[in-house]
Amino acid sequence: MIGDMNIVEFVIQFLSQFEPIDVIKSFSALGIGIAMVAGVGPGIGQGFAAGKGAEAVGKNPTKSNDITMIMLLGSAVAETSGIFSLVIALILLFANPFINATGSMWVLAASAMACGIAMVAGIGPGTGQGFAAGKGAEAVGNRPEMKSSILRVMLLGQAVAQTTGIYALIVALILMYANPFL
Repeated sequence: MIGDMNIVEFVIQFLSQFEPIDVIKSFSALGIGIAMVAGVGPGIGQGFAAGKGAEAVGKNPTKSNDITMIMLLGSAVAETSGIFSLVIALILLFANPFINATGSMWVLAASAMACGIAMVAGIGPGTGQGFAAGKGAEAVGNRPEMKSSILRVMLLGQAVAQTTGIYALIVALILMYANPFL
């Protein structure tokens, strides 16, 4: 408690002394930084895939091209949630729809930050898809004759895993361009 106020009241009163546009820009900056946290997922996933790919090549060097292809395709899919987050961050940075929007400063500011928070959901798909890519590379190293079946199963699994990242992107875009709270 700060005087007779709790911390939330104190923060709201403190922020209320600034121009609304400055509060919205500040919360947008927070949203940008938070959105980029989603890069953790693809980083972990791709690292796992690369490690499994290297392990598979070490066990079956004659099939290194096939193993590397599976690992790289799977890693590229794992990167999509990081790309989604980057898109949201770049929109907030260079084409921020909240800057010229009309409505409550608090709704606009919270929505800008919520766009970034939503994108954190991309950690899951990025990690999971990288895990699938690594296991795909490992499987091709063990059973190279099954490469096309392994690739198909890996890509289908990765597509399903991506849905939560797509949901996060949709929520962020709705907040930006069709916000029901404004």
